[in-house]
Amino acid sequence: MLKDFGLSFIAVFVALDIVGTLPLYVSMTGNLPAPERKRIVNTSMAVALVVALIFMVLGEQIFGYLGISLFDFKIAGGLVLLLVSLADLVGQPEAANRASGSTGVVPLAVPLITGPAVLTTLILQVKTVGFPITIAALVVNFLLAWALLRRSETITRLIGKDGTVVFSKIAALLLAAIAVAMMRSGVFEAIAAFRGVVK
Repeated sequence: MLKDFGLSFIAVFVALDIVGTLPLYVSMTGNLPAPERKRIVNTSMAVALVVALIFMVLGEQIFGYLGISLFDFKIAGGLVLLLVSLADLVGQPEAANRASGSTGVVPLAVPLITGPAVLTTLILQVKTVGFPITIAALVVNFLLAWALLRRSETITRLIGKDGTVVFSKIAALLLAAIAVAMMRSGVFEAIAAFRGVVK
């Protein structure tokens, strides 16, 4: 169980990439008073968590309604994660490109915190290790993200702008590797299912 939790925690942590979000968040809220910044963090984290939990619960029902199998989602989800990671590695983070410049729930809660990478990872983790472990990994990651955002200016000063970029690129590289593994697993499962139907 601890091993499953550890793997799920790392997967969500990499997809969340909260360290890479820190510079953008600081630039968005730099001119606001401290109480307002805290309110934004609290509200955005709560909304992001609710969105993630709803998607986790309803994801399987949505798949059934649309006739999507797990290996379909692994291949498509892996491709999305790969594109997100490549966008971060060779250019601007995908979430940053979607930012509207406002400092409310959008774009901080969605898509900066709970974006396509996190949603895809959560669905796959639920299928792999189950709801309890995935929810635990999600909550711990969000608590960590909440604490980091509340102390964003201090952390940014400590590690510097270059430090946040380095952490973000490392996370993006790990996310790309996870994406390739997802697509490989999905392809193999699709081949196995096809052979089963043929037989």
